[in-house]
Amino acid sequence: MEVATDESFTPIKQDTKKGNLRYYPYNINWNYGLFPQTWEDPTLANTDVEGAFGDNDPVDVVEIGERRANIGDVLKVKPLAALAMIDEGELDWKIVAISLDDPKASLVNDVDDVEKHFPGTLTAIRDWFRDYKIPDGKPANRFGLGNKPTSKEYALKVIEETNESWEKLVKRNIPAGELSLA
Repeated sequence: MEVATDESFTPIKQDTKKGNLRYYPYNINWNYGLFPQTWEDPTLANTDVEGAFGDNDPVDVVEIGERRANIGDVLKVKPLAALAMIDEGELDWKIVAISLDDPKASLVNDVDDVEKHFPGTLTAIRDWFRDYKIPDGKPANRFGLGNKPTSKEYALKVIEETNESWEKLVKRNIPAGELSLA
């Protein structure tokens, strides 16, 4: 499921590629969604991440708490880390977060706490996103920043910068291209 950024009111619907419904080849074990009011600007090169340009989408969030959310749920989350995925040359941030309602939320405040309280989760998330397109005959995705998750501070910087890009987009200071701003 994806937010259809090219349709009015950006509905959540099943993603398609080349006219076919798109499915993940194996289960995703976390809640996967997006941060509203963020946008990865495809005209902006990120000098920290190999000069990669944004993927023209909102920033993705991977919520690692114990509750399985429903499609369309809005969760209040605490960002903990970021992964700089490079997908076919485009930068596609993955912010790792935990729901504020999760029983472990008070224990997890930064990237190191994730490994302590959710051992192996950061590696599993990176590996899942690295490999999920391989069954479709595509190459593995890569990760910038030394193939490692960032700190919470860096994740917050990513959210802030992509929010600034979104503000420029909705104020029409940047061309929207095929994106719907309705």
